[in-house]
Amino acid sequence: FGYCRECNNILTQRTWESESSKLHFESGVRMGLGTFNLMISLLPARIIKLLEFIGFSGNKQSGMQDLVTGSQSAGIRQVLCVMTLLGYNLIVCYVLSHKEGDLRFCDELLVKQLKQYPDGVWFLFFKGRLEFMKGNLDEALKWYKKSWKSQSVWPQFHHLCFWELLWVNCLRLDWRESLLFATYLVENSKWSRTIYTYQKASIMCMLKQSELHSSEVRTIANLMKEVPKYKQRIAGKSLPMEKFACKKTERFFAQQSFLYVPALELMYVWNLFKILGKHFHLADGVFRIVEENLKHFEERENNKSNPTYGVYGTDNKALLLLLKGACLRQMNSPLQATSCLENVIAMYKDLKEDHYLVPYAIVELALIYIDQGNKDQAILALEDAKKNYSGYSLESRLHFRIHTALMELKGKSYENIPAGADP
Repeated sequence: FGYCRECNNILTQRTWESESSKLHFESGVRMGLGTFNLMISLLPARIIKLLEFIGFSGNKQSGMQDLVTGSQSAGIRQVLCVMTLLGYNLIVCYVLSHKEGDLRFCDELLVKQLKQYPDGVWFLFFKGRLEFMKGNLDEALKWYKKSWKSQSVWPQFHHLCFWELLWVNCLRLDWRESLLFATYLVENSKWSRTIYTYQKASIMCMLKQSELHSSEVRTIANLMKEVPKYKQRIAGKSLPMEKFACKKTERFFAQQSFLYVPALELMYVWNLFKILGKHFHLADGVFRIVEENLKHFEERENNKSNPTYGVYGTDNKALLLLLKGACLRQMNSPLQATSCLENVIAMYKDLKEDHYLVPYAIVELALIYIDQGNKDQAILALEDAKKNYSGYSLESRLHFRIHTALMELKGKSYENIPAGADP
């Protein structure tokens, strides 16, 4: 970051003899400063303050402006500025926050770039991602496949396309098609075999028993056994998503080789439920599956001769109610959604393992309050989830979303503002 700032000083203070050299130099400065400012601005306020103390800054507006300026220039790093803007709006925003990226702006960028680079592998990919975020799943499939087939020099890029194709097909509820891409990732990608293996097993669990061959039933069990074997440690720590997958495999065997809607749970924790709200039929399809499983749950709970399910009964019901509430929010049914989410929160003391469900439910409630324009209640709910719950699965992932929501509601220095007070 210090180098970028020094280069910015050179850009403004030097007398340039060549306009061409200045143009290309400026595009690099814009890209560097813009990317640093944008990415640092996503971090929690306490970390930003520490970074500012040692000379870093994290001004989102400044970062966006630098990148937009760089994307509109003819400098050699113009393409990198465009790709950073697309990556932020189409990936980062969806993974780390409850907000959408600027889809219209991305559309405008891609029209220009695809006209200039019609076979550009990254621009084809981002076009697929744009259609995915719009909820246009068939269009997303088309563009992702174009990106995948546009080159064969870099096979690792195919894995990125297959990851996206897997989830597009999951949202289409085409489990067999998504299983093809899940299988390829398990067999060919080394990024996280634990996650890939669990994802494949989860997708197979979504198939009805009548649709599974006996060999596939054995395959599910074998995959679940394999999941913990590939767990990685980076800098002495496990990846949160891998720990989550390993816990779920333990539950699978504790419940006599059974999990409730594991692929839908993964869709939720990967923050893909917001796409369901783009088209009613997408949310309705997921909602029907959850309702069917809730009915199945009640039937199993009434079977007193099977004590295994009773041990995790509250956890299973809370999961299904959280997913139902999240679906109902996307279907614009806030009262019904609120009822489901409040039921999840009330179950906290009875949960055996899945304590993450409660803070996630509280954040869902906060998002309903935001949708309704009830700012004060939203802030109180977000502060509750942030301060009163800890040590649960995927905690950091949720804290990023809480941070971005509070930033929007309170402003940059929200951590100095009491909950419920106006900034």
